[in-house]
Amino acid sequence: MDELQKDHLKSYGIAFWVLKNDQEVEWLLNYRGGSFMTKYDPKTENECKVRGVSYEVIADDKVTAILAQINDPSVNMDVVKLQKAPRMAIYSPKVGVKPSDDAVMLVLKYAEIPFDLVYDEEVLKGDLNKYDWLHLHHEDFTGQYSKENRGRNADKFLQTKAIFEATAKKFGYQKVSKMKLAVAQNIRNFCANGGFLLAMCSGADSFDIALAAAKTDIVDEIYDGDPPDPRAQSKLDFTQTFAFQNFTVVTSDYGYGGRQGGRFSNIDVSNTRHIQQEEDFFTLFDFSAKWDVVPSMLTQDHDRVIKGFMGLATAFDKSKIKSTVTIMGELKSANEARYIHGEYGKGQWTFYGGHDPENYQYSPNEPPTDLSLHPNSPGYRLILNNVLFPAAKKKKLKT
Repeated sequence: MDELQKDHLKSYGIAFWVLKNDQEVEWLLNYRGGSFMTKYDPKTENECKVRGVSYEVIADDKVTAILAQINDPSVNMDVVKLQKAPRMAIYSPKVGVKPSDDAVMLVLKYAEIPFDLVYDEEVLKGDLNKYDWLHLHHEDFTGQYSKENRGRNADKFLQTKAIFEATAKKFGYQKVSKMKLAVAQNIRNFCANGGFLLAMCSGADSFDIALAAAKTDIVDEIYDGDPPDPRAQSKLDFTQTFAFQNFTVVTSDYGYGGRQGGRFSNIDVSNTRHIQQEEDFFTLFDFSAKWDVVPSMLTQDHDRVIKGFMGLATAFDKSKIKSTVTIMGELKSANEARYIHGEYGKGQWTFYGGHDPENYQYSPNEPPTDLSLHPNSPGYRLILNNVLFPAAKKKKLKT
């Protein structure tokens, strides 16, 4: 998985395919870019050829030498055994969604990793217990429809509002915001019971905001028929969130919060950052593979400096992140985090800022990113690290 690999993204699909065929994969952390090793099988070799993935067939003595090198206490490497392919789900509407709307959906299809779609009805009916891994992307869990209610988005807003209100009524909720809160709480329970969550773009910050606002109303009249609670800010409960605390919510009915920050709160720094595209990068931290195994898995890459990319939520203000959260990628000069991780109950979660790692400023009118033109994307590799993480035989985080 170093620079000699022709298709890093499809390599993860090969690892998943091996697991689906009830074979074990060893993930060699920090060895040649985080390589995968499995017992030789002509079917696996053929699958690599078909998918255009670079591979090497090595003799047993070479395997022994590699493992000896990795196990040397003086080197920052380790071996993690991947044992079972996780059951995958993406939280997304089943109609009206374009391929470009979700970078994770794009890369899973490119890597040929199977997944199911689930949305509000499935979550509220308890279907998450069928899965090990769940992804949230371009979503608004606060019930404000991403505040896209004017101009060219007005018709879409009215159509979406009617659909959401019908679903809320079906499940006995008087407001869409209350239904979305229940969905967020069910997803939180999914993590508490051992599930793994990857959230990107507004799926990350709006999730925590909804949980914090469970006992108040932050939603403006155009969305739910009544104005927000004037004391909403003082009623936020940050003990309910995964990653963020001490943030200020934006209760206006449209757009960004001026100096307050992003669309929903000042967690997101989209509206306050002044960084040109050519200077927009974030750096991955180097973790100890033998001691900090979890973040080491999640940051495996052939590059340590990743191109930035924007979204409804682009990056997270580090001053709003809880001290228990592990920051895995940051732009230090701007005091912003792009890639963070933590534990909740028996499960774990990752939040990744931005929309599409190979499309700097995504527009809904653009065609989807053609990943065959970006088979070695370091930004997309971070997504796929999260995909394989639940397959690992768990090692306790030591620091």
